[in-house]
Amino acid sequence: MQSPEEIVSISDPGKRGRAEHNTGDRFVVGVSNLLSWIYPILMLAIVAQVFLRSAGHNQAWLDDLQWWLYGIAVLIGVGYAVTTNSHVRVDIFHANFSAQKKARIEIFALAWLFLPFIILAWDLTFHYAVSSVKALEGSDSPNGLHGLYILKVLVNISFVIIAIAIWSAYRRNLAKLTEPVLWKQLLYAFPSVLFMVNLVIFYILYWWVRFTSGPDLNPNRITREPIFGYFMTADEAGKATEVTFLNIEISITVVMTIVATAILIGAAWAFGRKSQRGA
Repeated sequence: MQSPEEIVSISDPGKRGRAEHNTGDRFVVGVSNLLSWIYPILMLAIVAQVFLRSAGHNQAWLDDLQWWLYGIAVLIGVGYAVTTNSHVRVDIFHANFSAQKKARIEIFALAWLFLPFIILAWDLTFHYAVSSVKALEGSDSPNGLHGLYILKVLVNISFVIIAIAIWSAYRRNLAKLTEPVLWKQLLYAFPSVLFMVNLVIFYILYWWVRFTSGPDLNPNRITREPIFGYFMTADEAGKATEVTFLNIEISITVVMTIVATAILIGAAWAFGRKSQRGA
């Protein structure tokens, strides 16, 4: 027999595990509940377009609107599914695992696999959105919605909301295994933290080069500056060669990222120890 919570969660998954939800979880559920009103609007747009098209009055802007609404609703729905654990999963093995084993699997899947992908997706769509805003990109159709750059900005923001959902769910699962203090959050999500630190370092270096170089600098060639290259050494003949480790070229920014990530985790650990002593 299903519990009252299981019955309610069928119609409102946002209620599932609500007692364990943290601030990030509540934020994602709140935004998702608000944007869920996109679906009835989408249905009206689809029905209206069907009737107008059958009457010989095709409206290209309604076609564009449908893609706009559907794209945003689906992306926000990804974050909602992560928070409420309402996504499709194959539970042949997972359903019979202990609570701790489930938490370990969730931590690995969220912080080691899913979040790094979302960080990369955010980075790619950020440049995608900036280029679109600069060009004030519009619809391919003269009768379409001409603020296409707005959609691309919203897509980029959607990945931020998904990242918040993933990190919040990760914290909840970590709390089932250990006290989720900051340094443990950073350590157990090492790949995600590494990706994020790498992005921060990249953008800091990018804008530093851009602002400190002369007016003749081509912005499209900034990433070809030496700081974004590889460590170099000289061979026996005096020829410059790239430093390798296990036959892998060592990038300057990658080394900076590893060092900065280690310092960040170490600083979080030291701050946590100091706070415990102070308490």
